[in-house]
Amino acid sequence: MVLDTGRRRLLKGLGAGVGAAVAAPMLNLGSVAVAATGKAYPTRVVDLVKRSLVIDMLAPLTLVLDAEHFAWRLTPEEVARFKSSGVTAFHHSAGIGGYDDVLAFMAGWAGFVGRNSDLFLMVDRVGDIEHAKASGKLAVIMGQQDADHFRTPADVKLFHQMGQRVSQLTYNAQNLLGSGSTERIDGGVSDYGVAIIEEMNKVGMTVDVSHSGDRTTLDAIELSKKPIAITHSNCRALNDHPRLKTDEAIKALAKKGGVMGISGVRMFLSKQEPTTVETIVDHIDHVVKLTGVEHVGIGSDSDLLGYDKLPPAMNKALRANYKASYAFREKIDTDGYDTPTRLFDLTEALVRRGYSDAHIGLILGGNFKRLLTETWAA
Repeated sequence: MVLDTGRRRLLKGLGAGVGAAVAAPMLNLGSVAVAATGKAYPTRVVDLVKRSLVIDMLAPLTLVLDAEHFAWRLTPEEVARFKSSGVTAFHHSAGIGGYDDVLAFMAGWAGFVGRNSDLFLMVDRVGDIEHAKASGKLAVIMGQQDADHFRTPADVKLFHQMGQRVSQLTYNAQNLLGSGSTERIDGGVSDYGVAIIEEMNKVGMTVDVSHSGDRTTLDAIELSKKPIAITHSNCRALNDHPRLKTDEAIKALAKKGGVMGISGVRMFLSKQEPTTVETIVDHIDHVVKLTGVEHVGIGSDSDLLGYDKLPPAMNKALRANYKASYAFREKIDTDGYDTPTRLFDLTEALVRRGYSDAHIGLILGGNFKRLLTETWAA
């Protein structure tokens, strides 16, 4: 989801079956408190997160994406929150709008990373994510949740040179490339969309269809010469919501080598309560059973604080920006996934569900590392 701060201007001025079971999946030889919340997790869980390359393929650094934050200097408390999150790489992405807005977004957030270079490292290639992990820094992958800024195919190379590494083809609405998930009619990928996909493959930019409609999603999977990503969505078989992906799409994605990141947004997970971290794992399980564990990852679709902590006026404005089919409930964040250490909570739930350490490592980031390596190769 994430806020669309350009076209919509919401804030202007104000991320083969269930993993192999272990004999005692919750064997706890002690616990470790994680700094951001003080919550204690089993030692196995903390060790798993700490040694994994954790790539959250939709995790904006903040949901407040106005220009005020371009000059944001982190406080010691904020630094501690980021460091204790367990995340190695944040895919910082939003639906900004047109060419000028995206130029400002790219330049502004590059400046933010530079001002806070003791903590963050801007990603150019996959090796930068590994380097960040080794050096105790956090990697920032720059992306966009729309492609309106590609005025011509030549703009793909231009924005790639500026650091953009991922682009959705569409947000929720129709654009020149294809149809969004809440459009009444989905005509699939246009001729112009074909040209953009070809150029993205050529320069080494990951194609993302998280918000695209069903036909556009399937077309993009078929047309791309490289595997593509669904960076943040969920399974429609478990929750009939237009923003989610069909089993047909998930299987087609996996057949081409793609990876689907599971979102933590409440109304994307379930229409019923309770909606908890276990519900997120239900969606992970579903993808694993359809395709194998090699094709699922994490795309939290929130910053470390979550939507429900936004100021009330901002929360109200966000909700008003979407069609009724988005089906917002009282809360947007998922219970147990609404803290800065949410990846520890998710890892603990995966352990309870019987996933092996190796498979949890793939889900936390190994699968997306493989995909990014393949798609970023020019």
